[in-house]
Amino acid sequence: MTARSPARAYPWVLLALLVLAQIGYPLTEGPVRARLTVATVLIGYLLSVGHALASRGPRTAITLVVLVTGGGFAIEALGVATGFPFGSYDYSGQLGPKLAGVPLIIPLAWTWMAWPAWLVATRLAGGDTSAGTGRRWRWPARIGLATLGLATWDLFLDPQMVAEGHWVWRAATPALPGLAGIPVSNYLGWLLFAVLVMTALRPLAGPAVADTDARDHPMYALYLWTYGSSVLAHAVFLGLPASALWGAAGMGVVAVPLAVTLLRARRRGHDDTTVPARTRVDAPA
Repeated sequence: MTARSPARAYPWVLLALLVLAQIGYPLTEGPVRARLTVATVLIGYLLSVGHALASRGPRTAITLVVLVTGGGFAIEALGVATGFPFGSYDYSGQLGPKLAGVPLIIPLAWTWMAWPAWLVATRLAGGDTSAGTGRRWRWPARIGLATLGLATWDLFLDPQMVAEGHWVWRAATPALPGLAGIPVSNYLGWLLFAVLVMTALRPLAGPAVADTDARDHPMYALYLWTYGSSVLAHAVFLGLPASALWGAAGMGVVAVPLAVTLLRARRRGHDDTTVPARTRVDAPA
């Protein structure tokens, strides 16, 4: 066993706990389900921030917390107070203590999914490993894919949380077909925040790594699990067929190419289990 083994095992252990918690979600109800929701977000947060720390170093982890956790709280507080950019809404008291009307767990949820969305986008955009014109165009592709990767998750999240009564919209029109109770402005607000935070992450979150770097495999697994389990849960267990369809189509724009990319890499035998010796974990991208 090498000295790096505990750090590499950490995200897989937390991912397993997360999967177990989410499997238990449809088997519970009421206050127990609400507590399980909070526990799931906490596990997801520790998973993403811990992975950022172990794989990219303290600068990246701190950047992730400041930009996404801090920024997530700020935009949620703005949204609750003014209705911008998501629309007019209120949180219930089911998700724990609040500050400025925002449950403290909410900014952690932003962070939980922002980090895997960023890494998935890096993989799909090809990283920053080649020179020339192609390399110059890769950072806009990374930002665009990461924005979609995060924002489309809400096609699952918002319908599920509204159905549970965790928040309510004061003005819920216009809405996407089948997603009554949630205004289109909510999804536009997600896109706005996602593009802002992903643009900020690009120069600060550390370098893109080689496509064959196995350190990021837990985050790819997290993203694909979130996609596949959400489609299944909404369609079969939660009685939310419309969000199952919208989420499958929206998040699938990123999740399906990721799955195809990983399968092709596995078939070619190009996935490596080692970390490149000269990768600097705290240098700007």
